[in-house]
Formats: sequence, structure tokens, C-alpha cells
Amino acid sequence: MGDIATGSVTANGLDFGYLAAGPEDGPLALLLHGFPDSAHTWRHLMPELAAAGYRAVAPFMRGYAPTSVPEDGAYQSGALAADAIALHEALGGGSDAVIVGHDWGAFATYGAANAAPGRWRRVVAMSVPPISVMATAFFDYEQLKRSFYIFVFQTPLAEAALDRAFVEGLWRDWSPDDGRDRSEDVDRVMDCLATPANATAAIEYYRAMLDPSRLVKRYAAEQKAATTVGELPVLYLHGADDGCLGADVVAPGGGLGAAEAALPPGSRAALVPGAGHFLQLDRPEDVNTRILDWLA
Repeated sequence: MGDIATGSVTANGLDFGYLAAGPEDGPLALLLHGFPDSAHTWRHLMPELAAAGYRAVAPFMRGYAPTSVPEDGAYQSGALAADAIALHEALGGGSDAVIVGHDWGAFATYGAANAAPGRWRRVVAMSVPPISVMATAFFDYEQLKRSFYIFVFQTPLAEAALDRAFVEGLWRDWSPDDGRDRSEDVDRVMDCLATPANATAAIEYYRAMLDPSRLVKRYAAEQKAATTVGELPVLYLHGADDGCLGADVVAPGGGLGAAEAALPPGSRAALVPGAGHFLQLDRPEDVNTRILDWLA
């Protein structure tokens, strides 16, 4: 892992574990992971950000060990956005901070950037387009088949289903069939979901997604921000071979025009060739270059 260190910080009432790289006095680069993943997903990007002078910090998201399980039971996008804003504060971020989110981290990124635009200089989201595009894509027949796990997670069987074989299957289905060994990443996911409480936390993200009764009112402002068009331009990247949210529905005809149009003015959207859902791991050099060019 090179010069990547571990640390912890309290923010929004949670004890967050995190990975960090780069100078302590550098601009904050907050990197947010998704499911089924961990902060280690940023191991290729962090050294590049550090070399560019950033203080790259990748927290483990709420409920993912070693981060604590939230007592408020909130797992909606607004809570994730509030976490990102609180982490910016707790980590001493300034207006020159940047935020990068993948999968659930993208939901958090949209919300944090829209709710607190003065905290961020640049914004990057990956693998989950703006909610207006997501809502249209979700009900495509082929996409509903890919999204089977979301419906499994609404049932009492979810906790029993979420074992190592299930996670391995998602990584296999969502990634290009390039023969790469993904067991190390799965190991790290299972470490994050090591206790029943952690596994339930990861599932609760999806229950809150479809069940309005699970929305906690204290995050109403951030929840609304996560579903609106903000003012900060966004770089949006999507894997051309994404097996989770297919490019066929996100980029019909091979273009991300709909995603770009749903983002704030000045935004840019691009498909990454040869990359699946975990594009930062599938094509790290390409993704790193695109992100660093955007940040520059």
C-alpha cells in the first residue's frame, strides 16, 4: 500500500476509520467508496493525489468496520452527504477541498456538493449517474435483472444471503472478465462486514433507498440536495463494461449526453473503455489521469 496510513476521526457522531496519504497541509481530497467495497478501492488514486500535493483521505463509510454503526439508524443518501460535510470539517478541509465518490459514495458526493458548495473546489462522481438518469435507467428490463440484489435486500433473507460467495458473485458480475484476481478486494469487503451489525448496515443503505419510512428527518435538507441539480460542475465517469448499472441504459447509443445534461453547467461525462463497475480498479491509469486533469 506504499505510503498509505490509517487513522480515525469523529464526525457527525460517528467514529470513522480512514486511509490517508499526502502532506498534512495539502488540500483535502475526500474519497468515498460504495458497495460491496471498502476504502482500499482508492489505493491507486491516493498516491497520485498525494504526489499532486493533496491530503487524500478515504473513510470507511458509516456502518463499514472500522467505522462505527450509526445509532440513529440512518443510511439514506442525505445521511451520507452529512457525513461527508462533517468529515470535511473534522479533517480541517478548506474551500480548496475536492470530493470523489463511487457508487454509494457518488450519492454522498452529489448531496455534499449541492448542500455545501462552498466547501469544495472540484467534484467527481463515478458509476451512479444523477438521480433523474438513475430513475429512468432503473426500470429498464435488463437493468432490473442486474439489480436483483436490491430486491433481495428488502427481504428478511438479506442478512443470510450476504456472505462471501454473494460478494464474490457481485464482483464477478460487475467487472470485466479479464482474469484478474479480485479475492483481495473481497477480503477487504468481508473485513468491513465482519459482524452481523456491519452486514445489516450495508443492507440498510438499500432498504432506505426504497422505503420512505426509513428516512430520518434530521437529514431532510441533505436528502433533498442529493436529488437536485447543484451549482458545482461534476466530472462523471462510468465504466463501458459496467455489469451493475449497464452502459446500455446509462449511455444509450454509446454516449453519456443524458447524464451530462442532468449535471450542473460546465460538467463533463465520459465512458471509460474496458472498465466495469469498479473502474478505479479496472482501469486505474486511465481513471487517475481523467480525475487529475479535472482537478487541475
